[in-house]
Amino acid sequence: MGRIEAMGREMADATALAQVDIPSLKGSVSEEEWKIRVDLAAAYRLVAHYGWDDLIFTHLSARVPGPEHHFLLNPYQLTFEEVTASSLVKVDMSGNPVGPTPFFTNAAGFTIHSALHMAREDAHAVIHLHTPHGQAVAAQSEGLMPLTQTAMLVRDDIAYHDYEGVAVDLDERERIIADMGDKGMMLLRNHGTLAVGETVGEAFLRIYFLERACEAQVLALSAGAGNVNNPPQGSPEVTAQQGKMGLKMAAGALAWPALLRKAYRLDPSFAT
Repeated sequence: MGRIEAMGREMADATALAQVDIPSLKGSVSEEEWKIRVDLAAAYRLVAHYGWDDLIFTHLSARVPGPEHHFLLNPYQLTFEEVTASSLVKVDMSGNPVGPTPFFTNAAGFTIHSALHMAREDAHAVIHLHTPHGQAVAAQSEGLMPLTQTAMLVRDDIAYHDYEGVAVDLDERERIIADMGDKGMMLLRNHGTLAVGETVGEAFLRIYFLERACEAQVLALSAGAGNVNNPPQGSPEVTAQQGKMGLKMAAGALAWPALLRKAYRLDPSFAT
């Protein structure tokens, strides 16, 4: 009888974990904040859809409008396909939750994201991933190479930051900021990829192009570096200029609205 009771308790615990009850914040926050929450939650679901998540160990964040310098970060206990607009945790620049929450956030996520939110006025959204292709290119001495159109579109907008260990030391923020400069993307050496944007959509489009470029580079080099066709002289520079001109328009007016509709089709619960 004791064994049966124990099994019952285990099943009840598993059911409780599978059914995370999160009260809706819609109407409790400003309309502007709610829209950012919905966009960020959609980005989490899309990252999971594209297979870019790393269990619970990477982060997407967005700044909340206002003088307080608060931003939204994923709760550490939820996988990306569970994240909703209401479950996102609002934290201050010291990493402390603003208001009551049953969740806690990740210290390493706070270090990287707070650095960029504090230093860059245009860094309203920050996306950081640990995909195998992104990590592979981040571990290569040449970084991202101009092997494909996608790489050439973003390559001139990429910064690099050397690996210092798991990013829990707040002193590393100054070095991340210095290495990032005014670039829109970063390869964290031996670690992963990162992108910023004035909107969630802009950051998402940047990370999408960066991830696709990394994946293509790994596939191209898998056949041997001697088999790679290098683009004609001058074409990478031309393509880089085209990328700078077209990204904002593509993110705001074309790609992100379509991706948001895709997120709703996949599972509209993210917007709760």
